[in-house]
Amino acid sequence: MIPIPKYPEGANLLRDKVVVVTAAAGTGIGSAVAKRCAEEGARVVISDWHERRLAAKAEELGVHAIPCDVTQEDQVQALIDGASDHFGRIDVVINNAGLGGSKSIVDMTDDEWSRVIDVTLNGTFRATRAAIKKFVEQGGGGAIVNNASVIGWRAQAEQAHYAAAKAGVMALTRCAAVDVAQHGIRVNAVAPSLAMHPFLAKVTSEELLAELTGREVSGRAAQPWEVANVMVFLASDYASYLTGEVVSVSSQHA
Repeated sequence: MIPIPKYPEGANLLRDKVVVVTAAAGTGIGSAVAKRCAEEGARVVISDWHERRLAAKAEELGVHAIPCDVTQEDQVQALIDGASDHFGRIDVVINNAGLGGSKSIVDMTDDEWSRVIDVTLNGTFRATRAAIKKFVEQGGGGAIVNNASVIGWRAQAEQAHYAAAKAGVMALTRCAAVDVAQHGIRVNAVAPSLAMHPFLAKVTSEELLAELTGREVSGRAAQPWEVANVMVFLASDYASYLTGEVVSVSSQHA
């Protein structure tokens, strides 16, 4: 197994940028990227639908918080407007909100399908649209980073709804990038495979985790902050000529 590397120190890659992160109140990639953005010099706004957890995470990270359910257009707009009003502008939006679950397609109900699509794909669309309008209003520039998944490329049993949503996020990323390039706005995505955190360990069987880990040539899952580091890069000026791309953050076998 390839060992977990040393946690990197910040290098001011996002100095003075205002970064909004959705679904950041948990223990996974969202909270990890919010922490990394703050460590890289950004002024950070986090959101989540669970207000108590959101307030606790904001206090822990020392960042601003605005509650938001990404399935509600008015709340998404209030998040973008609220972040802009609080800091005077926004520079980066990281769309991390997503919903999974395991169900064979033959047993899946319309409601189960629609719920995953609405949170994972439609929520990303709503926040992307609102962010782009704000960036244009500010005079252009800005970056959007979406959280996709390798499952948008690869088949896995009982994941039709989640895979369809994540493939949609990839396509949304590419098309949105073309639509807004003339405004100097960049839109990219990451596609993680397996990032281990306490909530995932709680809701996933040991057998499935062992199977997924076995697909990684590194012999281990990623740490959430390892995925977050790639998101930070895509949000930063180091990625100034990169748009419409989906970057795989994975060590899975080809």
